[in-house]
Amino acid sequence: MKLSRLTIALYVGLIFACGVVLGVFGHSLYAVTVVRSGNQPAHRPTPEEVRKKTIAEMQTRMKLTDDQVSKITSIYDETRARVNEVHEKYKPQMDAITKDQRDKVRAALTADQVAEYEKMLKERDEREKQRGGKAPGPGI
Repeated sequence: MKLSRLTIALYVGLIFACGVVLGVFGHSLYAVTVVRSGNQPAHRPTPEEVRKKTIAEMQTRMKLTDDQVSKITSIYDETRARVNEVHEKYKPQMDAITKDQRDKVRAALTADQVAEYEKMLKERDEREKQRGGKAPGPGI
């Protein structure tokens, strides 16, 4: 049986289309599997949860005594206090930079755009409050 060029072209096109469909399906299946993986916690652990887990792991792996656990806990407390102190020192500067950025963006927008920008900022600030004050990063 001899196939015409048109028939061969149709078969090649059909095979190509099947490859595309399988590729899209495979990618979506992979993406869903990665997102729903059990490896990631449902929520971001708090610093206190991380600290307790770290100390518990150290106790198990290094066989720490109660005295060592107490000393390490004190070290962690001291470190947290120092970090908070530094954060409080630079926070006003970061707030001033953010305010300056927002003022400059407002100046570049029309009145209608400023209204939408204010709405965006309010939504972003609400999300930040829900995350416990953790901003997405500088310049945003």
